Formats: sequence, structure tokens, C-alpha cells
Amino acid sequence: MTYRFFTPPRASAATGLTAEVYRQLRGEFLGPVPTFQALSAVPELLAAAWALLREALLAGDASRVERELVAAAVSRANRCRFCVDAHVMLLHALGEHQLAEVIARGGRPPAPRHAELTAWAEASRSPRAAGWSSPYRPEVTGTLLAFHFINRIVSALLDPDLLPGGLQRSPVVRSVGGRLYARAAREPKEPGRSLSLLDAGTVAGPDWAGDSPVGVAYASLRNAALRGGHLLGDVARQTVTATVRWEDGRHPARPAEWAADLIRDLPGTDRVGARIALLAAFAPGAIRTGDVALWRLSHPADADIVWLVAYGAITATDHVAQSLSPARS
Repeated sequence: MTYRFFTPPRASAATGLTAEVYRQLRGEFLGPVPTFQALSAVPELLAAAWALLREALLAGDASRVERELVAAAVSRANRCRFCVDAHVMLLHALGEHQLAEVIARGGRPPAPRHAELTAWAEASRSPRAAGWSSPYRPEVTGTLLAFHFINRIVSALLDPDLLPGGLQRSPVVRSVGGRLYARAAREPKEPGRSLSLLDAGTVAGPDWAGDSPVGVAYASLRNAALRGGHLLGDVARQTVTATVRWEDGRHPARPAEWAADLIRDLPGTDRVGARIALLAAFAPGAIRTGDVALWRLSHPADADIVWLVAYGAITATDHVAQSLSPARS
């Protein structure tokens, strides 16, 4: 696995909150996978991202197969190859071999319920255009929101290949990898165990989540990631939030030129940061080494690039969340 802009410390060297998160990841998921290690420069962001993924994707009584399908479909809509490959492999781990390969090929599942979930998840990329909301349980809706955020973090900070040489795109490798994770993927998880990792002052969850721990986890992630906006001036933040609203998830045809046009009139001190945040929201894989090198001239810490990418990612994610109606059964 290649990190695009920095290499996080080894998981074995983690202390404090980061070590606590890694302990839960080892016990309940696939270990301290690169997605979470990339966030470890900002422990409170790491904890909130894990809490949302755990409470939405892993815990509770909603179908794990349906949630993995949603994770893969959102990842496909966001063009996050790494995440599509990972969740195709987890569908194999749950015994859904045919469904996994349909998703891997970019197809539509034959079962009506699965086709409906896939179309719903993919439509969330542009929620205003689709008149999008959610008729599903908080765990399913939370999974969708978790991967709108995670897709952008992964595409910005990680190489797109899950395994060396793209081996995960072999059906045989996907199937074998799934069997290795089968036991861990099928173990039930008690809701709420991750909430102890979050700030004691976390605000109440949004209406769509009801009293589910998914809502507390989402609110915590939103609050943590929005703090990255402090790295930008007011006009730059307004440019990012307004663009997310106007563009409504559109994939820019030429992201570099698109972002350059949007930042042209910003103060010089904000242009590089706003460019990275905009690309994180719309086309995170288009963030380049040169962008990050310029940013590091004034913000040398790894934590600052993580904050900035997370700010763009959560701004796009919350645009989707604002389309939600209260939770349904």
C-alpha cells in the first residue's frame, strides 16, 4: 500500500486515543487498515471516522450484506476504486459471491431489493438533482454517509490499488481474500461500543438517525472534520461550501482547470488550500504532489493536510446529509 503524500507512523507505535481506536479495529474489523492509519495524524478525526463506520456498517441488526452493497455502490458513484475493491471482497466474505462479482463488473444486481439499494446509493452523489432522500434504517443511511466521507479520504491520501499490482481485481483473489475475512465479517457487533472514544461533549445526533448511535457518530465526525475549515479564510470557506451546493456532486471533466478557475479571485494565501479542499470534495484523486508541496510551505505538518482533505470531504458528505428526512423503519 502506498500513501500518496506522507507515511503514517507504524500502528505498533500508536499511543493514547489512536492506540484505543486501533485496539477496536483489531478486534472488530480488519485491523488498523491504511484508511484509518492515514487519519492517525488527527486522533479525534480518526476516532470519529471509525465510530461512524463501526456503528453504521458493522453493528446493529440491519442486513450486513445490504450495507456492504451500499458501501460498494457509493464508492462506485464516487469513483473510489480502492473502496469498491475492498467491499467487493467483503461481499465475498459474507458468501455473496455472485453479487460481489456483479458489482465488481459495474453491473446492476438481479435481485430487486439489491438493485433498488444500488440505484439509491449511486443517486446520492447528486442529491438535489435526484430529489434524493432515505427511506432506510439509520445503519444503512449512515453507511452511505460514512463512505461519502471515506471514499474522498482514500482517493486523496492513498494509492488506488488495494493489493500490489492491482491483484484485487482478479476474481480468484477476491474470492480467496473474502474467505480469509469471513469469520470476522459475520460476527455480530454490539451497537454503541465506539462512542466511548468520542468527545464527551458530542452534540446529539441528527433527526434522520433517531436515537441510534449512528447519529452521534455522524455528528461527531461532522464536528471534527469541519474544524479543518479553520485553515482557510472566510471567503475561501464560503467558496468551498457554495461550490458544493451549486455543483451538486458533478464530476468535473478537467478537475485541475476547474479548481483553478474557482480560486482565481481568492486571496493568495488561500488559493492552494481552497484548491485542495475543492478537489477533496469533487475529485480527490486529482490532488497532486505539487499542490501538497505548495501547501506545506506554510503548513508543514501532516495533520494539516489531513484536516484540509477532511474538511473538503465532510462538506461534500454533509451536502448529501442535508437531503435526509427523519429516520424510518
